[in-house]
Amino acid sequence: MNYKNNIIVCLSLLLLFGCKRYDNDYLKYFDGKESVYPGLVKSLSYRAGNLRTALSWNPSPDPSVVKYVVKWNNGRDSIVVPATSHNPEDKISVTVPNLSEYVYSFVIYSYDDKGNRSIGQEINNVRVYGEAYKSLLQNRNINAANPYVYTQDGMLTLNFANADTSNTSTVITYTNTSNITEQKKLLPTENTITINNFKFGTPITYISSYIPEKNAIDTFKTNTTGNFPTVYRYVMCPKNKFSPLSLYGDAQSYDDSYWTSLWTIFDGATSPKGWYNGFHSNDAKTLPYPISFDMGATYNSLSHFEIIGRDCCHNPVEYEIWGSNTKDVPGIEGNNANWRTQMQASGWTLLQSVNRTDDGKAPFKSSLIDNPPPVRYIRILIKKVASGDSKYSNLSQVTFWNRE
Repeated sequence: MNYKNNIIVCLSLLLLFGCKRYDNDYLKYFDGKESVYPGLVKSLSYRAGNLRTALSWNPSPDPSVVKYVVKWNNGRDSIVVPATSHNPEDKISVTVPNLSEYVYSFVIYSYDDKGNRSIGQEINNVRVYGEAYKSLLQNRNINAANPYVYTQDGMLTLNFANADTSNTSTVITYTNTSNITEQKKLLPTENTITINNFKFGTPITYISSYIPEKNAIDTFKTNTTGNFPTVYRYVMCPKNKFSPLSLYGDAQSYDDSYWTSLWTIFDGATSPKGWYNGFHSNDAKTLPYPISFDMGATYNSLSHFEIIGRDCCHNPVEYEIWGSNTKDVPGIEGNNANWRTQMQASGWTLLQSVNRTDDGKAPFKSSLIDNPPPVRYIRILIKKVASGDSKYSNLSQVTFWNRE
């Protein structure tokens, strides 16, 4: 027993005084220096951009951190960001420019003042947008069924379809009544926009902008500009400038008085009038025959017209509207077979032919031909009346509108 105890004591002494400490041996693998890893950042995120991206993070609370290095393209490209705060509640951001349209991975390192570097923190699937994305964008659709509404006081409302969820705005460009170009912005939450000083007949263009992702730092405009349908207004030609003409072949009034003359069809009536207050021809001519008048001004875009018959019988139901900027007419009657050919040879244009199927009393509006020539003088060739009479005709009102 004593022998065994002596051996145990000897072995214990040998271990206590004969063994060497090896707890720092690992340092030989690091040139005798201990490795230090600066603190990490938190909440890495990005915001998409146009050939660039914006990276952000909450800074490391490690006070020794003096900078961050962001690397991409397998470390071939990098950017240095100073550590301006160590408060984890703050945010540090950097914009990385001059990128290609691609999906990137970025690695962020923290560095202290001794050059020690943290382990890398990756942010992946960072998409950068460019021309390929932009080429897919389309301008916001207009409301094709009802593109615009205007009122006689000059207020114009443009109507658009619902916006895409990535749409940020649509900028509308137009010319105002002072011939100055103006712009208005339509937000994605709005479907209409009102213009109170639009110069009718001038172009309206629009261009839409989009963001590729929520919170993106850049917006993208479409590559093309949209053209809004041409917006016109239709202005009644002022009848206080109208006056009767008595050209070759024209029908004359019933009794040469004001009350049966053409003057009465310019007084602004909006419904059929009774006897002795409207044009009534005499029986000197046989249908077809024209009546003629001067509108007092030249109109370059006559668009439509309206005729109102009398409350009785001899109302025109088949007639032609002719226009010219001169008063030259052929020396033949309206019922001559060559009348149309000779009218055209004299510089007159057939603006519209009308065949009514009613009794000719009610207001009847008709469009004129597209792109008419300048017109000041009007001839209405009355071909048939509702009563079937071959000589008499009567009218309550004639109205013309010009497109502006």
